[in-house]
Amino acid sequence: MVSFTSTEDQQLLISTINRYAVNDVRKVAHEADEASTPASDVVDTGWQIGLVPSAIPEELGGLGEMSALTGVLAAEELAFGDLSVALHVMTPALLAYPVALYGTAEQRETLLPLCLEAEVAPVTAALLEPGIFFDPYELKTTASQHEGKIHLNGEKAYVPLAEDARWILVYAHDSETSKVEAFIVDKSMSGVEIEKREQLMGLRALPTYRLRFNDVALDASAKLGGSVGIDYEKLLNRQRVALAAMAVGVARASFEYARDYAKQRVQFGKPIAQNQAIAFMLAEMAIEIDSTRLMAWEAAYKLDKGEDATKEAYLAKQYADNMVLKVTDSGVQILGGYGFIREYPVERWLRNGRGFPTFHGLAIV
Repeated sequence: MVSFTSTEDQQLLISTINRYAVNDVRKVAHEADEASTPASDVVDTGWQIGLVPSAIPEELGGLGEMSALTGVLAAEELAFGDLSVALHVMTPALLAYPVALYGTAEQRETLLPLCLEAEVAPVTAALLEPGIFFDPYELKTTASQHEGKIHLNGEKAYVPLAEDARWILVYAHDSETSKVEAFIVDKSMSGVEIEKREQLMGLRALPTYRLRFNDVALDASAKLGGSVGIDYEKLLNRQRVALAAMAVGVARASFEYARDYAKQRVQFGKPIAQNQAIAFMLAEMAIEIDSTRLMAWEAAYKLDKGEDATKEAYLAKQYADNMVLKVTDSGVQILGGYGFIREYPVERWLRNGRGFPTFHGLAIV
């Protein structure tokens, strides 16, 4: 069964990331969001904590082992600081973790060393596709075999840090296997087109891009895992759990800020936290956050045990999508008119929280 006691190493990691989130990230989050510019120095500091290298097994050149449970603990704390910074720091994992799990020996030798350097690795991944309805099982991006080459065609959206990436892990429908597979694409290849940066309501400090693949000709070695391929469902589950944990972090930030504000804000001779409506709202926020956290932990625990976590991961993600919007909206309400002013972080948390249902493929543990 799930243990509610983190290990000594996990406690140290949580403490380290929490200090980073509070002392470094929070100080620059507002300015970075306003300027729509990444806080590069703070991101570099976050990368140097070593989350991605420590998740790569030692036999692959890394510093530890991949643990989904440790990953969700880290993801929550990072997002508690700021979601844009959290996703920026963890973007290299979008390629590194699938390669570590399913890559051939050659793919691991080529790509994983990039994720062990002192600077943020120039890698990313592309799953989400533009459109009103996105189904990760019905990708429109295709990979077809022709004259010994794999020809990649399609369009992707919300690809983080694509402009600065060297390698992109692209998910596509493989015409040969009739499954979704992943393909390692060098950004400099002919047919890879990076459009201008997307202008989003949230995540304004995280550059994301629309990508087009126009008959990009890949060698057979570009297919992740070679002829064996990948376990796509397991990767989706790892992504769902990561996003659920980050939703908890964003919601927790809004809750704690609103709670402290309500204790200090005095109206009619008493703190507004003593008003029944506000007290009930805060209690409900806390319940929703704790419920979602436990759902994410359960799914991560099953992933680490090698069990099928599809139901748990899917439910955690769906619940988190609704929870984070509800909690961050309540945070804005508790601040009243101040909640609508950009100086106060609750409006940023609401904007970021609103996007979670569309953040497919932006995080992984």
